[in-house]
Amino acid sequence: MQIVREAAEGVSTTDLATRFGVTARAVRYVLKADAERQTDAAIPVSAVSVKVTTAELVALDAVLAAAGIESRAEGLRRLIQAAGGVLVPDAQMAAEMARYRASLHEVGNGVAQIAKQMTLANRTGQGQGGQGAGPEFSELRLAQIRGLARFILDSADEIDLLVGRRRDRMQIEATAALREFAHAAE
Repeated sequence: MQIVREAAEGVSTTDLATRFGVTARAVRYVLKADAERQTDAAIPVSAVSVKVTTAELVALDAVLAAAGIESRAEGLRRLIQAAGGVLVPDAQMAAEMARYRASLHEVGNGVAQIAKQMTLANRTGQGQGGQGAGPEFSELRLAQIRGLARFILDSADEIDLLVGRRRDRMQIEATAALREFAHAAE
């Protein structure tokens, strides 16, 4: 949250990365995850009222029933969201995916920090087994930790892509539904 607050105050990604001892990529992920969290947590507070003919209302109900949407409010909410490009019919799934992405980012950043500390320990001789300092951090172990960190961060990227593709597909479906509404109104 400190990264989010300071970024909102205009502190650069590079400065934040240096200050918190993480990569600029990690800072961008934190900021992106916070923006997505805010979007996912949006609470409806505005109402929309529109007058339609009886025939238009019957057509609307038919399209909603065919789509398995049980209420006019939900149908209109989906259409409005689709028009804005953010159709997410399963809010629970979207929230779970957002939490999963955030968890992956945290774990990935943690692993990256471990690798950084292991590298520092090797450079300063603390991890060489001499002077009772502890186990040696071999280059192989460092490479494995770095590989794990990359895997975790790449997995988070893949989830982002998956969610993006899902949203794009839902956008196409919403556009088709909007066309159905337009044709039903004719």
